[in-house]
Amino acid sequence: MNREDVIRQQVLKTYKNIAVSDENGCGCGSSCCGPRKHDMKEHAEKLGYSPDELDGIPMESNMGLGCGNPQAIALLKEGETVLDLGCGGGFDCFLAAKQVGETGLVIGVDMTPEMVGKARNNALKSDFHNVEFRLGEIEHLPVADNSVDVIISNCVINLSPDKKMVYQDAYRVLKNGGRLAISDIVATNELPDHIRNDLEKYSGCVAGAALVSEIEADLADAGFSHVRIDIKEASRHVIKEWFPNTGIENFVVSAAIEATK
Repeated sequence: MNREDVIRQQVLKTYKNIAVSDENGCGCGSSCCGPRKHDMKEHAEKLGYSPDELDGIPMESNMGLGCGNPQAIALLKEGETVLDLGCGGGFDCFLAAKQVGETGLVIGVDMTPEMVGKARNNALKSDFHNVEFRLGEIEHLPVADNSVDVIISNCVINLSPDKKMVYQDAYRVLKNGGRLAISDIVATNELPDHIRNDLEKYSGCVAGAALVSEIEADLADAGFSHVRIDIKEASRHVIKEWFPNTGIENFVVSAAIEATK
């Protein structure tokens, strides 16, 4: 297998294990990438979700896998079609579904069958009718051209070994005037090889982080305009806890990424 396939298999295995486990967080050990189950609501509030937002969504969908709140920058409107890249258990999809209402539609895409199954079960149990979940890779979205108003994503694009393709396919499925509203881990300094080549840290959301300048270039190459990347410096304190004593927080940080087609 080439390196891209090795990375995909590692990520797939990691998030399959999370989906079928009773524990949440990133699955790369008890100390990194998110809280344990009993801390989920508190963790979501630290990321910027309000208690009101968290009311009325399936508790099992909050798996502690995010690094921000894309809802805060998405400015969703009733009737819009929203696409979530790497939807996991459906957490951000259910929040978006409440905002777009019954006339809107939210589509979640994930490459992990166990995550898609979990999200579908969550939707069924909580009687959400304006969401659907599709199995697929975010580099090759199972979504029609020019069909989506807003794309959201939460701490997922860093996991892709082909980020350029992610942004190109996102551009394809967005309508003219459509927008990206993404929370992700980005690199502010070039990652050392011993971090970049660590598969555990890759599936732990840090080793695959792209430099801000690379993201800006990839978005521009895909055709996006009005690109804005807002670095969240305070997130370094949280990232430090994911991989203690590695200094990873000196290289990566959470950011809000916005762009328009």
